[in-house]
Amino acid sequence: MFSRYKKDTQAKPVQAAPKTAPVQEADAGQDPAELERAVLRKPIPKAKAKAEASDKERKRKERLGEIKLELHRELLDNLNLAALEKATENDLRSEINAISTEVLQERSIVLNRQERSGLFQELYNEVTGLGPLETLLQDDTVNDILVNGPQQIFVERSGKLELTDITFKDEKHLLRIIDKIVSAVGRRVDESNPYVDARLADGSRFNAMVPPIAVDGSLVSIRKFKKDKLGIDDLVNFGAFSEEMAAYLQAAVATRLNVIVSGGTGSGKTTTLNALSSFIDNSERILTIEDTAELQLQQTHVGRMESRPPNVEGKGEVSPRDCLKNALRMRPDRIIVGETRGEEVIDMLQAMNTGHDGSMTTIHANSARDGVSRLENMIAMAGIEMPIKAVRSQISSAVNLIVQASRLQDGSRRMTSITEITGMEGDVISMQEVFRFQRTGLTPENKIIGHFTATGVRSHFSERFRMWGYDLPAHIYEPSAG
Repeated sequence: MFSRYKKDTQAKPVQAAPKTAPVQEADAGQDPAELERAVLRKPIPKAKAKAEASDKERKRKERLGEIKLELHRELLDNLNLAALEKATENDLRSEINAISTEVLQERSIVLNRQERSGLFQELYNEVTGLGPLETLLQDDTVNDILVNGPQQIFVERSGKLELTDITFKDEKHLLRIIDKIVSAVGRRVDESNPYVDARLADGSRFNAMVPPIAVDGSLVSIRKFKKDKLGIDDLVNFGAFSEEMAAYLQAAVATRLNVIVSGGTGSGKTTTLNALSSFIDNSERILTIEDTAELQLQQTHVGRMESRPPNVEGKGEVSPRDCLKNALRMRPDRIIVGETRGEEVIDMLQAMNTGHDGSMTTIHANSARDGVSRLENMIAMAGIEMPIKAVRSQISSAVNLIVQASRLQDGSRRMTSITEITGMEGDVISMQEVFRFQRTGLTPENKIIGHFTATGVRSHFSERFRMWGYDLPAHIYEPSAG
């Protein structure tokens, strides 16, 4: 077929080349006809080749998913689930591998070593863990796991959200994992009770909402529990705040100022509260109250309490306020409330005002002034009818310091402000900012440029610090140029 081109190709190889590809000169012994075939063959467009590869990968994943589903059913039929708790990890893995290998051979399914190893690990996670989520839970770089239906799972790394390639088989698969989590802590979630809060075995905070409330599939949010507690030095090294701010905060906590850590969701409030608690003397008795236990205090004398929602009959609730009222009867030196968000604010402020100096809590607010307004609103929503001046007077006498934590647009977390409450001026709570984070610009990679600086205002509590043995040098209050 190509013989009529041989002569021309040998005589004028360059002129015979089509525009779509350069002609290569034939090597010694190379058949010119073969060269012509290579030249005339149309190249596969890159987009088409990419689409074909993507389609092939999709079909491979679907095939592995079907195999995994079938093997999982076989495992449930053959494994003695009652004996799982007594089995060692090696024994359980061996049993899963043996059953799976037998099924693969019976079905004449051939997998390469990597596919087989990955499949066995996924099956192990299905039987003993949380299925597709298990890999993300074991990934130390992941802070949050966000599931929007069975086919869309996001994670947060370094303050930025990213879509993963991990999925559930279908909504039924996702619901089974949710049920596995909530049943382990004595809860239930269904159409009549479509949302639930729980705590995973490793301490991670879990929230789920299922259809029909969740329109496009079940919604799951997991805030992972940090196994390694970050101390003050760690946060300074990470650039969360400066050494001068750390010295000031040490004096504030050690001298038993009442502190509120304010910030938005994911801004690092709990991490900051954990770090501040490291300045509490080991001889003090501390009681903590949380919805989900996340605080990791290192002191010896710590009593931890966790509130409880009502059961499906609407009974058995133990609110944060109930915990707080009981804590006041337990002779605490300090009370730390993981988050104040409701009527417990009344008891918290009273505790701060009645001999429990050095207490701490967190609230959701975007600035120190917003934090004060948030406290006022919580008191109003609690149904306490008090003149606004009396409410503000209660707040100003109870709260000494508001530490503002923020997650900035580049995903970094900073302590953007430290503000003291100094009293009342007429009907207004008087405040002064002592330290702040000063933004100066953005890098080409959209990273925030800035520095921590004092405002030039000397602390209202300087004399208190000095009397307790924390005579901070005057230069830490001097503004820096960056």
